[in-house]
Amino acid sequence: MQDLKDLTHKFEELQGQVCKIIEQSDGTGKFSKENWKKDIGYGVTRVISQGDKIEKGAINFSKVSGPLSKKMSHVLGVQAKNFSATGLSSIFHGKNPFLPSIHMNVRYFNTDNGLEWFGGCMDLTPIYINMETSGNFHKRLKETCDKYHNSFYPEFKRWADDYFFLPHRNETRGIGGIFFDRQNPGEKINFEQWIHFITDLAELYPRLYSDIMKKNAHKPYNERNIFWQQIRWSRYVEFNLLYDRGTRFGIESGGNTESILISLPPRVKWEYNYMPEKGSDEEKTQKHLKKDIDWINLEND
Repeated sequence: MQDLKDLTHKFEELQGQVCKIIEQSDGTGKFSKENWKKDIGYGVTRVISQGDKIEKGAINFSKVSGPLSKKMSHVLGVQAKNFSATGLSSIFHGKNPFLPSIHMNVRYFNTDNGLEWFGGCMDLTPIYINMETSGNFHKRLKETCDKYHNSFYPEFKRWADDYFFLPHRNETRGIGGIFFDRQNPGEKINFEQWIHFITDLAELYPRLYSDIMKKNAHKPYNERNIFWQQIRWSRYVEFNLLYDRGTRFGIESGGNTESILISLPPRVKWEYNYMPEKGSDEEKTQKHLKKDIDWINLEND
């Protein structure tokens, strides 16, 4: 399928673009590069750690195909003999507690019986929620979505609120963003427009994070801030291991385990029955970890 070959090549190009922008913004951190190959396919894992601003991060490219196992069929809820999938997945965890974690994924999936769809997401997980940063993040996502369909941002924003949610704690992972899955070409926009949309998202991703790094990466912080960072990072681990579909699909499909789990933050803390001090910045963040917040129009409180 020529379209899939072209898209795979585009994803590989985008991976390099993201690395270049993030290296320039970090200043000292450099991405390693590992090419991997398995029976199911191949990919490139690019990892950055112990930079000036980024504690840990990665952007993974993969192209996989093969028989659709019973477990994978159950996870995906589809019936087919064979599948193909390609995509990019990236995560960055900031060194400074005032620098949020950010995550992006864009992907394409098809089967031998004619099923095909696009999926993706971009979300922000602040350790300390800043209203201006949160509003600007959602505003720029909305601007990108609105270029393609006026239903995209409200629909995908609600989807992200529901998806990036920890039901066992009744809280969101962060301030959300957008999430979409199983978007069939032709229903709202055609195949080529979907390519342009997910490309725009992947190109926006490092620019957004670079802007946030400039504002927050060198803010002064203390041990209390580090403690809270590790508490919030533990929630990130809980979500990824319990609920994240990409993690489940990667493991079930026999993908590269190290690449799949690279999204996990470097240090976490589980403190029994921990509750933030009343009136603290930590409590303010905790209070805003909920669905259906209009971040674009939310005023500081």
